[in-house]
Amino acid sequence: MAPQQVSNHEVYLLPLKDDGSPDLPGTPPYIYLKPPTTPVYSIRFEIDGTSSICRQGSLWVNIPGKGEYFDRKKFKEYKLRASFNEVIKIDIPVHYAGAFSFYCSYSPLPPFSTSKAETPTPTQTQTYYIDVSPSLHVQKQRVPLDAISMISFMSKFAGKYPEDWDRHMHGISERGYNMVHFTPLMMRGDSNSPYSIYDQHTFDKAMFANGEKDVEELISKMNHDYGLLAMTDVVLNHTANNSKWLEYHPEAGYNIETAPHLRAAYELDSAMLKFSANLKTLGLPTHLESERDLLQIMDALKVHVLGDIKMWEFYVTDVDKCAQKAVAAWMENKVDLDVPLPQDTMSWSLKQKADWLREYACPGKDRMGERFRRNAVPEKAATLLQSLFGKYNTKVNSAGDERTAFGAMRAFLNEVNLDWYREYDADVAAILEQISNRAKYMRLDEHGPKIGDITLQSPLIESYFTRLPVNDITSNHNPDSLALANNGWVWAADVMRDNAGPKSKVYLRRELIVWGDCVKLRFGSGPDDSPYLWKYMTEYVQLMAKHFVGFRIDNCHSTPLHVAEAMLDAARRVQPNLVVAAELFSGDEKMDFVYCQRLGISFLIREAMQCWSTAEMSKLVHINCGRPIGSFEVDDISSADAKPQANGITNGTPQGKEITHKIVPSKIHALLMDCTHDNETPVQRRDGRDTLPNSALVAMCASASGSVFGYDELYAQLIELVHEKRQYTSPYSNLKPGESIRIGPGEGTGGVKRLMNQLHSIMGMDGYDECFIHHDGEYITVHRIHPKSRKGYYLIAHTAFPGYGNSNAGFGPQRLIGTKAKLLGAYSLECDQSWEAKEAAINDKVLRGVPSKTKDVKGVQCESRGEDTVITVPSQFPPGSIAVFETWIPGAEHSEGLDKFVTSGAREAFQNVSLTDLNAIMYRADAEERAMTGDGAYTIPGHGTLVYCGIQGWWSVLRDVAAHNDLGHPICNHLREGPWAMDYIVNRLDKFAQQDIYKNLTEPAEWLRSRFDAIRKVPSFLLPRYFAMVVGTAHRAGFNRGIEQMNDTVKNGQHFLKKLAIVSCQMQGYMPNASLWPNEIVPSLAAGLPHFAQDWARCWGRDIMISMRGLLLSTGRFAEAKEHIRCFASVVKHGMVPNLLGSCKLPRYNSRDSVWFFLQNIQDYYTLAPDGHSILQERVKRRFLPYNDEWFAWDDAKAYSQTSSVEDVIQECLQRHASGMHFREYNAGPGIDSQMKDDGFNIDIEVDWKSGIIYGGNEHNCGTWMDKMGESAKAGNKGEPGTSRDGAPVEITGLLYSTLKWVSELKAAGHFKYDGVTTHEGQLVTYAQWAQKLKDSFEHAYYIPANPDDFSKYDINAKIVNRMGIYKDVHRGKKEYRDYQLRPNYPIAMTVAPDLFDPVHALGALEMADKYLMGPTGMSTLDPSDQEYHPDYINSDDSDNFQTAKGRNYHSGPEWLWPRGFFLRALLKFDLMRRETKEGKVEAFQQVTQRLRGCMEMIHESPWAGLTELTNKDGSYCNDSCPTQAWSAGCIIDLYDDASKYSIELLNGGLAPGNS
Repeated sequence: MAPQQVSNHEVYLLPLKDDGSPDLPGTPPYIYLKPPTTPVYSIRFEIDGTSSICRQGSLWVNIPGKGEYFDRKKFKEYKLRASFNEVIKIDIPVHYAGAFSFYCSYSPLPPFSTSKAETPTPTQTQTYYIDVSPSLHVQKQRVPLDAISMISFMSKFAGKYPEDWDRHMHGISERGYNMVHFTPLMMRGDSNSPYSIYDQHTFDKAMFANGEKDVEELISKMNHDYGLLAMTDVVLNHTANNSKWLEYHPEAGYNIETAPHLRAAYELDSAMLKFSANLKTLGLPTHLESERDLLQIMDALKVHVLGDIKMWEFYVTDVDKCAQKAVAAWMENKVDLDVPLPQDTMSWSLKQKADWLREYACPGKDRMGERFRRNAVPEKAATLLQSLFGKYNTKVNSAGDERTAFGAMRAFLNEVNLDWYREYDADVAAILEQISNRAKYMRLDEHGPKIGDITLQSPLIESYFTRLPVNDITSNHNPDSLALANNGWVWAADVMRDNAGPKSKVYLRRELIVWGDCVKLRFGSGPDDSPYLWKYMTEYVQLMAKHFVGFRIDNCHSTPLHVAEAMLDAARRVQPNLVVAAELFSGDEKMDFVYCQRLGISFLIREAMQCWSTAEMSKLVHINCGRPIGSFEVDDISSADAKPQANGITNGTPQGKEITHKIVPSKIHALLMDCTHDNETPVQRRDGRDTLPNSALVAMCASASGSVFGYDELYAQLIELVHEKRQYTSPYSNLKPGESIRIGPGEGTGGVKRLMNQLHSIMGMDGYDECFIHHDGEYITVHRIHPKSRKGYYLIAHTAFPGYGNSNAGFGPQRLIGTKAKLLGAYSLECDQSWEAKEAAINDKVLRGVPSKTKDVKGVQCESRGEDTVITVPSQFPPGSIAVFETWIPGAEHSEGLDKFVTSGAREAFQNVSLTDLNAIMYRADAEERAMTGDGAYTIPGHGTLVYCGIQGWWSVLRDVAAHNDLGHPICNHLREGPWAMDYIVNRLDKFAQQDIYKNLTEPAEWLRSRFDAIRKVPSFLLPRYFAMVVGTAHRAGFNRGIEQMNDTVKNGQHFLKKLAIVSCQMQGYMPNASLWPNEIVPSLAAGLPHFAQDWARCWGRDIMISMRGLLLSTGRFAEAKEHIRCFASVVKHGMVPNLLGSCKLPRYNSRDSVWFFLQNIQDYYTLAPDGHSILQERVKRRFLPYNDEWFAWDDAKAYSQTSSVEDVIQECLQRHASGMHFREYNAGPGIDSQMKDDGFNIDIEVDWKSGIIYGGNEHNCGTWMDKMGESAKAGNKGEPGTSRDGAPVEITGLLYSTLKWVSELKAAGHFKYDGVTTHEGQLVTYAQWAQKLKDSFEHAYYIPANPDDFSKYDINAKIVNRMGIYKDVHRGKKEYRDYQLRPNYPIAMTVAPDLFDPVHALGALEMADKYLMGPTGMSTLDPSDQEYHPDYINSDDSDNFQTAKGRNYHSGPEWLWPRGFFLRALLKFDLMRRETKEGKVEAFQQVTQRLRGCMEMIHESPWAGLTELTNKDGSYCNDSCPTQAWSAGCIIDLYDDASKYSIELLNGGLAPGNS
């Protein structure tokens, strides 16, 4: 038994944004996917579980399953389950081509509120589109869209079927075409135009004697014998004006019955016909000889047409009749009291009264229609009379009142009519202008048709309406239904508006260029509006789809979108792989996208013959020639190096690996025609010689290409489709059966066209989608290459526009860098363009071209010069010449293997590196690097210095450069100029790897070296691409290696959490001058980069302790967390930890809050770490003596002479605070702080044993994180803290309680040996007692009630309360008003000590903080209503402003990010407490996640790959902020850690977090 084949599963990723839109480039992105495959590929919708659309949300997709018919309105529902830390993945297999769509429904998140909020109405997003390309095959060979070489073929000139048709198909096939576009093959109307179809269900009987059977035979033979696919025009907008079925169904058109708004246009049209017939009677000229004749006629037209039909009556109200009826209604008390009418009408001006009547009493203004349609409704007009004259009373009112009311209403209505007469005048002016211009063009202009006498049959200008004949059939219909609007086009029209609809005056204003042989079809809004027409036309398109693989939608821009959608849906039910080409001249690229998305258009027709110069042609080729050579890889192929998955078996079928692709938004695909059947030919429009270069340039484009029969033969002029009757001739149609065209010179351009079509097919089928186009004078060169094999084709085209001579125009040698080339052929076209030759061809009995031949060009040189090739054209290379070359790049001959090589092996190379190793590989700010190695970050000329020395520094630049394919970026220029970047990366890691601490860097360094060595051989223009591939692969490998060493919450979390977690690798690393220990180098946490990178500025006790839980504990980095705890435990002095560590050499003890965050971290380690309980017995050597304030140097004998357990250190910290502390900082003075006033160095801390609250600090020091000291002597703020926060800061009280409660519980469980503390009076206070004191006093001390009536219950000074319903920022500060300031600090206390707070009070206070402090990414550090609020931090500000000079307002309004983490943790905790249902709990999570959007965007966009320290007002950029800050990321990770635990409880049906 043969082994079963293992198939890989391809997945295309479609991430959705928070609003449900595709998270892809473009506005909106155009998603056009490859054809369906076997095995089937899938679209994977990826939605963050935190997204707004997950709130009671569903994804709705109308992509049909296997064996299902597509129904545009049938959507399958996929429920979206909200999740805080998961990505929802929904895979939709793609079985069919077509135009599909999706949307999301959800219930919007209500605003956060503690009161009952109104439930928002469920809503849905807009609809988004996914188009899937059809799968084409001919003779069992795949034909991608870009490999199509099509030719337009007009059947009425084809001759007899089948013999003449066979000859033409043979000749077409031999020229390398693979698709024939047929103009409509149906029965034609009276005009004989193929586009004026008489019977949509019947093929042309004169051509196809056996009808449909002949067509079926023709297409089968084309496919099997000639390798040709068949496309036909589908005409949906109109039918022939003599179509018999219209007599039975006039409702299928726009007539006075179905479109009453056209009545004025129809009466005008009829009057114009009558006027044309009566010119002679009126004494007017019937044959125009001059503009004077036309002016005479136009003057008469005003009287005999516009005047006779009284056209103004369609615009205005009949004043006298309306006034009479209004007065009568008033007198009869028939007044409409439901009409809104103010009470002050007596004071209104005449215009105000007229405006009211126009708005409320004249309903007919919605459209044009019957005469006096805009008349006022008597009962509504009477309302105004009653308000002015009172209610009519026969006993009181008299005839005089009636006359007065009539006069008043008549004046009102005359005023009403003023605007409508202006409208009439404007329309009349337009009508006269349009009639005059059209008549002038048709009868007088030099380039117009100059038609003859004006008669009824040939009126002054064309009629806009077809009048159906009166017969037994039509006599059964309303006469108003028998005049049908003709179709046509309008210059610069809005394609979304129906030109014959009620909102348009095109037919009235005569703005239509009418097609008199075509009646415009009226589909209405759906089948119910015109049942017969919808059924009839659906059958028509399905008949076409039965036989043709492609449609060309004629005048697609005039086809209502809903009609085109329905018809194409019907056609695809018959022909699933339907190719759709569209003639779409919307004039608006956005509108083109709308049509393409909704209809699944394969390509839009673009015309090379519209170019008037070589430069324009170059632009057109550039637009349609794919991506530039050396473009960055569009897919994320570094995923090829992902960890291998074990193959499995699904439903008994072996499954291969999953291959994921990014969806790369598409441009609009083109069918680029060298000439269409609507274009003038090169012989007619340019220079006949341009036939060859024009078609060669089109063939080189990375799009479908097309031509028209007669182009290769050099037909002298555009074939007039309606009146022409001669038959096609072509030298290529004279081939004998089995005879082939030889590539090369010959009659016309057919021999060269064969070559170019073959190359076009090869390049399209194999995906040669990288190009370089160069315009040089009369020349255009195109180099198109394969992105993997690097094989290509190169074209030199000497264009031939009028005025070009016969020389080579001084075209210089062309150098192909790093490329070899071989000449395939050089040709020039000669043709006889004399007047005689053109006339002979034009007037011949058959359709033929002017005499022409293609010749070989000798002397084209292709010379190798080292790795390059230099190409020179000879002096005899005239306009109309081309040279075609095959190219290859020796340095990239195995490019596909090179791609695989440079993107593989990284996972193995990085498998042994530690998280600390990754700090060196991926990150290291300039200051870190210089301090450690003496080297710095790399500077790219023209761009600047990279933010990191490691891989992230490069990738931060390359990511966006690659995404936007910005090959002109300075980094690309730099890479092309030399190998310096590669050398820097490898040499840097080599240097690190020589150190024992970085021995694991050897393998990554070797991997990078081998990959860079491999790409050094490629030509310089390919280096940016390959460099990005190597760096991108290394970046992914490093990132993934980091994540796999972290805990399961991170590993299984959303990408946002992973990005936050990897910030720990940015911050934690070796820094010899900032180690944790004075005599041992260990990794340390930086507070932020680049400002806090090294030396004394790196390790801040407060910053480390705030960020450590998130960056180290919540990511599973317990050993590193323990090392930091041990370090700070060793350096405890005064019962405090230092804020500035200084490697324990010169620690500074000036922060009152750091120790409490330190103790909280010990508690968190105890709780979170696997061996957490052991931390209490961990022994540490003490930098200073326990309970001794003596200072000595780190290398003094007393230093590290004693040891303590962490348990002892905890006790010491608590006891020292309990006893009270009063000391002066060591070395106080300018040596440690040049800004602080003298008394600021004094540290005083006491416990108020009545409440248990600790108080401390003074007005001249900053003991908490809000520690900005004034520095400006000029502004007088030097030594004046921006926020002293002396007293009892709320977060310190919360942290104190958290510690006390914890140790009291440990004591009770027998895990803590100390009972409590001794006061300065010698009294023992147990930890349980101290904690209880705090709990009993906290609300009284800190809460500011929402109701002033409750102030007496709390410690409140009512005179200085600003905000109510919050918690004080400080208790008993020296400046009392600052106690009451709203700041983001109480959520810290809520997070660590929730049971200090009344839950109702807490939630209300959080609501206030959310309302007034929440910014896009951070939280305002001060209430915007506060007088001290100054939200923009500018440290360089040297003004005399006391509040802001030298950045004193650092914490007085700027929006800091780290408090947001604590706020959201508190919000989630307390909101969950009140929620009783699962739905309510889910909403609590969503309220939190909604407030993370700004942070998600920031970390994604930041080149530092982190979260900034702070922003200015409303999230605006702050230049002085540290761009990646440890605590900004760490505190959000904390939130995710909390949420992951709550999520488990929620899933398990547990309760919300309580007071723990």
